[in-house]
This record gives sequence, C-alpha cells and structure tokens, in this order.
Amino acid sequence: MFSFDDLRRRPDFEAPELRAWDAADAYLLDQAGPALATSRLAIIGDTHGALTLGALDRGASGVRVHQDALLGEFALRANGAGDYRQLPLDAELVAGATLVLVRLPRSLEALEEIAALIAREADPEVVVIAGGRLKHMTPRMNEVLRRHFDRLDVSLARQKSRLLIARGPRACGPVEPRREFHDELGLWVVATGGVFAGTSLDIGTRALLDVFDRLPAFERAIDLGCGTGILAASLARLRPEARVLASDQSSAAVESARLTMAASGLEVEVERDAALAAQAPASADLIVLNPPFHSGAAVHEGVSRAIFEGAARVLRPGGELWTVFNSHLGHRAVLERVVGPTRQVHRTSKFTVTASRRRV
Repeated sequence: MFSFDDLRRRPDFEAPELRAWDAADAYLLDQAGPALATSRLAIIGDTHGALTLGALDRGASGVRVHQDALLGEFALRANGAGDYRQLPLDAELVAGATLVLVRLPRSLEALEEIAALIAREADPEVVVIAGGRLKHMTPRMNEVLRRHFDRLDVSLARQKSRLLIARGPRACGPVEPRREFHDELGLWVVATGGVFAGTSLDIGTRALLDVFDRLPAFERAIDLGCGTGILAASLARLRPEARVLASDQSSAAVESARLTMAASGLEVEVERDAALAAQAPASADLIVLNPPFHSGAAVHEGVSRAIFEGAARVLRPGGELWTVFNSHLGHRAVLERVVGPTRQVHRTSKFTVTASRRRV
C-alpha cells in the first residue's frame, strides 16, 4: 500500500503550478480579522489548508473544516498541525457556528447545498464570508445566497478576488441530491451538488461507453475517477459476475456514486481514494478512466501522470487501462512510458480512447 509520503512525492502534489493559497484566501482571512479568535469557526472548501492554518495562526481554535478532495486533506495534515477537525459536509461541520469561511465552488448546485446547510444548522447570528477569484464568480452566486440569507453584502474587488458576506440565515430543508433516469443506459444517476457533470452523461463518458463492447474479459474492474459512477455501474451491468470498484478522491463524487448504485440496485464497491493508493498492487484486470486532468482551470501533466502511475501499479501484468481524453492532449506517449503498449481504440475530433496493456 502507498503511504502519504508516497503521494506527496507525486508530481501533482508538489508541482509549482498547484499553489497552496491565493489572494482570495488572504482576503477571506483579512476580512474575518479578530473574529477568528472569538468565533465558533467552520471552513468549507479549503483547498490545501491555507485558510485553516491561517485562521489558527490568527488565534482560532476548535476549527472544523471540510475539503472535498482527499489530496486536500493530506495537504492540510502535511502543512501543519493544530486545533482543527476534518469533517464531512454535514450538520456536525457547521452546527452552532458563528463564523463560516467558504471558498466559493464553481458549481451553483454545490453552493446551494452549502448555503442551505449553514442556514439550517449554524447559529442564528452566523456570519458567512464566501470568497473567490473574479474570473470564477457570477451574479447567480449572489442569488443563491440571497435565497438562504436575509442580508448579502458584496465587497470591493481586491487582487482579482471578491467576497460575498451573508447574514440572517433562513432555515429550510436540505437540498436533495438530483436524480435522472437514462433510458439509453437503463440506469438511475444520482448527483450531490459538488459532483462534476451532475446527473448528465458527459461526452467523455459517452465516448468510453461507446467502445464497451470491445472491452477484454475481466474478473475485477475499477472505474478510476468515477464521478457519479456511470462507468462503474455500466461495467457491473455488462458483467454481473465480476467485482467492480468505483473510486474517486472527491467526497461529493463518492457519495453520488453510492447513491447511483443504490438507486440502480447494483452491487458495486465505492471508495474514496487518491490515485488508487489504497488498492493492492496487481489486483485488477481492467481500469476505465475518464478523469479530470486539471488543476483548477489549467490542464496539468503532473495530475494525469500520477493517475496513470496509480493505475499501472494496480493493474495485473497484461491487464488494461482504457482511457478517454481530449484528442489534442499528448497523453498517449505518457501512457506508453508509464503503463505499457498503448493502442488507439477510437478517435473523434474531440476525444480519443486508448487501451494500454500493463507490461509483463
């Protein structure tokens, strides 16, 4: 099994392009100011731990923090110790909180889920300070927060960042996960707010599904970077006798995949894991992969390489990794080096599907 030290040495973990903080983090901490030391503080969306450690440095204690990505949790633990707890996105995270710092998610559905949770569970006097980079913010974020809070103040821009400050929570029921039945798949797909693509069938997943009739036989298969679990569910439907694992480092994706399997009546194991670090070496015949090859908005080679390395370690000799990626990206050469001989299975103007055989 891999340790955290193994993960930390991966290119995607320490690459200089993957900054552990930005101007929005600094703005959030400056706006909270002395209240950090006197409030019951919760933090949501702390990518690498900068908000949590910054708050502790300014006198905060008993901090509760939620990070969707498992590598974010690892980063916080590696970057410093202190009086904080890492918690799921649930009532315990914000119960009785008087101050909540939020890094604004890209998804409006994710923000809706967060705002409803805070409004329902936090202290009636709670102050929510939500911040982000201007290029990722939209006026619709204001609308979401106004549905759950009586007052919303919008800060001036600072270093291409802005804050939304909400007060006066309006308690309401929880935001239920979205559900959609896909006739072409014969599957229910369920999505929590923070999962990529929601309940839709994204075009990369569709490109992989279109070649499932060419997959080799398998006894154990893994959907790596599973999202809502569509590929894992389809593998289980294709070969009900096989063991199938859906794996993702996102807590929102893992919860969505579990709900998808339950809604579709499928026996598929679902696990939160980073690049299959918790899986035994040479334990899978087949891995299918439609992953996010991005850090934020930028494509980063270190992210894809770490995922390929994890897949190569877990594949049995002769096992295959089937990958879909944007056709303009040069992943085939990396797959050849990291996994083994790679052939093109299908190509369109937008996507390429390859099959890489693990070297014997």
